[in-house]
Amino acid sequence: MKHKTFAYQTLDCVQKKAGELNAYVPLSEDLSVLSTPLSIPGHELKNRFVIQPMEGCDGTAEGAPDELVIRRYLRFAAAGAGLIWFEAVGICPEGRANPRQLMLTAENLDVFKKLLHDIRETAQKTHGFVPPIIMQATHSGRYSRPGQTPAPRIALHIPPYEKDKPLSDETIVSDDYLDSLAEKYAESARLAQAAGFDGMDIKACHGYLLCELLSARMRENSRHGGSFENRTRLFFDAIRAAWAATSAGLLLSTRINAYDGLPYPYGFGVSADGDICPDMTEPLLLLGQLEKLGLTLINITMGNPYVNPHVNRPFDKGFYTPSEHPLDGLGRMYLCTKAIKDAYPGMTIIASALSYLRQFSPHVAAGLVTAGAADLVGYGREAFAYPGFIQDILNNGAMDKAKCCISCGKCSELMRAGSTAGCVIRDGIYAEIYKRDVVKQ
Repeated sequence: MKHKTFAYQTLDCVQKKAGELNAYVPLSEDLSVLSTPLSIPGHELKNRFVIQPMEGCDGTAEGAPDELVIRRYLRFAAAGAGLIWFEAVGICPEGRANPRQLMLTAENLDVFKKLLHDIRETAQKTHGFVPPIIMQATHSGRYSRPGQTPAPRIALHIPPYEKDKPLSDETIVSDDYLDSLAEKYAESARLAQAAGFDGMDIKACHGYLLCELLSARMRENSRHGGSFENRTRLFFDAIRAAWAATSAGLLLSTRINAYDGLPYPYGFGVSADGDICPDMTEPLLLLGQLEKLGLTLINITMGNPYVNPHVNRPFDKGFYTPSEHPLDGLGRMYLCTKAIKDAYPGMTIIASALSYLRQFSPHVAAGLVTAGAADLVGYGREAFAYPGFIQDILNNGAMDKAKCCISCGKCSELMRAGSTAGCVIRDGIYAEIYKRDVVKQ
């Protein structure tokens, strides 16, 4: 069924449409499971909510948190989530996605320490507990833009990504360069622990470098391409290096694509028979290897926000109109998440793509946890728009539909315009930034 914008008036309407589409969108009217605690290694989470990593593109030129970063995370601290997944932090200068992407260094370590202290202090004063904070470590790969112009570093050419803007062969990184990155992840882990982060996510999603390597079947004659063993080499080397570089207590995790939404051979988690249906064979194999390496907290996502964002975050408006109904996209996300949880019940699995259903999303969140399809529920865009949503759910049993994210895509427009990202509709600061940087262009 073709794309439709959000028009649901009741939970029954959502349930009826999901049934018509045969989309796996589990719903529960009992939200109490969302307030139950959950243990992860070294921590007791007070509830099942996760603030997903939402990048604002608003650090300093040197990579330190700036004014808007601090504002965002103090709002997140006051939200009351059981876990805060801190946004993407570059592991090296050339791997930054924009000139203002955060990058933790020895020189700005104290600024990060101060921010983490203030996050914890705010959470403690507001809610009486401190959530664990996990830093997302990334190399942006083909989306690297450390200066004013793109400077992509790719594992291989991927025609679905490059059909409009082909990249030169000079942008393909060497095996030696890739080999050198494991130590960059190790250094990021050392600094993350020194700054006071509780954990570090080795990011492997959304078309960035580690994600791209997972599907690098066509990278020939390479230690980092072709076979599954070679395609996962840097990912696993980075994990081992990060473990070796840190002391006991730092929790390593990953936010990972279960499915890229690209045709074979260019997509990970996709069927080889010619269509683009999910095939969980390799993702499940990968999860088994991650479990052996000691990663037990896994944040599941899909797709590529630059190319097919409807796959990981269904929307009402964007820079294209998807060919599928948003509930079909949610069903795919949740079925793949459930397949992972079913295969690895000992892992703690975080579900994504909850913001689209607005005031009905808590019922999906509770449905996923009650059904055993996920352990934790992650919200991204909603945290930009409506940082008080968690407390409204926990205290009032409902979200205020007048405050919800409306999946209009304007936060993404800000990023594509090279500006700083936030909710244009619900947050006056970003409404003014949007007028300045997007409307007047």
